[in-house]
Amino acid sequence: MESADLILTNARLAPGPGDHRGGVAIRDGRILWVGPADAVPCAGPCRDLEGRVLTPALIDCHTHLVHGGHRAREFALRLEGASYEQIARAGGGIVSTVKATRAASEDALYAQAVPRLEALLAEGVGTVEIKSGYGLDRDTELKMLRVARRLGQAFPVRVVTSFLGAHAIPTAYAGMPDKYLTDICLPALRAAHAQGLVDAVDGFCEGIAFDTAQIARVYDEARALGLPVKLHAEQLSHRGGAALAARHGALSADHLEYATDEDARAMARAGTVAVLLPGAFYALRETQAPPVAAFRAQGVPMAIATDANPGSSPLTSLLLAMNMACTLFRLTPDEALHGVTDHAARALGLADTGRLAAGMRADLAVWSVEDPAELAYRIGFNPLFTRYFEGREC
Repeated sequence: MESADLILTNARLAPGPGDHRGGVAIRDGRILWVGPADAVPCAGPCRDLEGRVLTPALIDCHTHLVHGGHRAREFALRLEGASYEQIARAGGGIVSTVKATRAASEDALYAQAVPRLEALLAEGVGTVEIKSGYGLDRDTELKMLRVARRLGQAFPVRVVTSFLGAHAIPTAYAGMPDKYLTDICLPALRAAHAQGLVDAVDGFCEGIAFDTAQIARVYDEARALGLPVKLHAEQLSHRGGAALAARHGALSADHLEYATDEDARAMARAGTVAVLLPGAFYALRETQAPPVAAFRAQGVPMAIATDANPGSSPLTSLLLAMNMACTLFRLTPDEALHGVTDHAARALGLADTGRLAAGMRADLAVWSVEDPAELAYRIGFNPLFTRYFEGREC
């Protein structure tokens, strides 16, 4: 009989079919065994979870946690009738956060990001993606990515970084997006890769940002560096971003309010995950929801994330994002749970997390609920009992 470092017994395992009762054995930070609680094939110290729900630790696969300042005034402006695009074109939006992020020291950015990260960890999150994109110059983009790496070293969380230099066009390059890519974005990407700071490459394909030809330039550089790609696509209008992401085999296309049935078919063929961001939909008071029915019909995996950022989604609750995805986009609670576990892992290109299966990382969350649907059902309530990171309780 094999030995385990810890055996968690008498749990309801989720996501899973029906009333899936069982246990999990852990050794060396990995899941050694999953199965019926009365058929544990290994020996070791046991912990009775008393019927609580056991899931993989949640995964927030799209955040902008590292940034300077806030944009509370823009919140007020939107309530007065200004659109996100109008605010951006008037010098607000992303560009205003760029100014605050450039001015902040690395230590200040770290200190500001810590409570945002702690809010996610307190809700059972074990993996977080963090993007750059509020520097739009070499030094600040690298500074943001260093802070993201530092957060992953200081806390019991796996941090995945995305280079988002193609997020907006800085004021100094107004009307010259291609020159910005040549002078700043692509050299910064190469520097980030050389310093081991980047795991994937992202972009913003939109009328207020970059077109498909410009994003394709970024993707070509990413491919040359051996980095996977993803994309903010079809959020405010249909610009061909989802189809572009699919053609390039992107890990994910995110937002997708204006995606079409054909986009869904292309993403299905490419294996590109649809990352739904209901926090931004809610905060911007959008009315066109992503084509969830088309994604279902085509078998496109749907992930859910907070999009935590200072402007369009000041949200640091993945549990609330699950509820919003169900309420606003009509996902089922089971789809929402898959959206923050295995589908979110796939959106980050991670094959060793997000599922309760032998060989997976023992990043786990235990919940004081009777039904996994409660995780998406309740609003403003955190039922986390405890969390394990690489097999260690934290």
